[in-house]
Amino acid sequence: MSGLSTLAPPITRHPGFNGALHPDRIWIRVPRVAVGVAVLIALVQKTYDATLPGSEVDVGQLYSEFTVQSNLVFGLVLIASAAIPRARLPHWWDHVFGALVFFLIMTGIIYAVLVAPPGEPWWTWDLYWPQLVHHRLAPLVAALDWLLVTRTMRGAWWRPFAWLGYPVVFLAYTWARGAVDGWYVYDFLDPTLEGGWPQVLAMTAQVLVAFLVVAVLVHVAGNGRAALAAPRERQRERPRTG
Repeated sequence: MSGLSTLAPPITRHPGFNGALHPDRIWIRVPRVAVGVAVLIALVQKTYDATLPGSEVDVGQLYSEFTVQSNLVFGLVLIASAAIPRARLPHWWDHVFGALVFFLIMTGIIYAVLVAPPGEPWWTWDLYWPQLVHHRLAPLVAALDWLLVTRTMRGAWWRPFAWLGYPVVFLAYTWARGAVDGWYVYDFLDPTLEGGWPQVLAMTAQVLVAFLVVAVLVHVAGNGRAALAAPRERQRERPRTG
């Protein structure tokens, strides 16, 4: 794997396969930067649209959306992952990438199940193009990147719970903002609609369970992909005393 940065831990299994999918390969970096730029351009389009007369949301409301926040960071991380050799990125980079994969997958699921207009098929790609990029393309690319690109860094058992920190904070922010200005980012989080707080809390509990399940699946998939490239590091044996 001449010319490729050494991963930490290093690749010791299936070197040909993992070398071909090394994050420094040009065929990994080009799609990453292309999708990252597309995600950011779609966000620029949404921002411009939010300034037009008759827009359903203003710019402040737009950037209060989980979709927009997660796509913004994902686009920047994709571009950085393409521009910087993996060895020069911090050791925690894969954990952050995994969190964004989790957020983007949930963005796609929540849009299809709870946010999409009634009658819109979950499989359709016939959407307004920024929505297509943020709700279809980005989640798909995130999942494929996580499953295919070579990684050797494993996550601890508690990683899925750490990933849940941002969604929980987002919930608190959404309800706090709604209490102040009456605007809630998604209808299923709006206690002023039919059903009130009991309905909102019941739906939120279901969503959080779904978040946890998906977080665990993404975590396990990431560790499984790492296992294809490097074995689990064994703890050093402690010297016997006495």
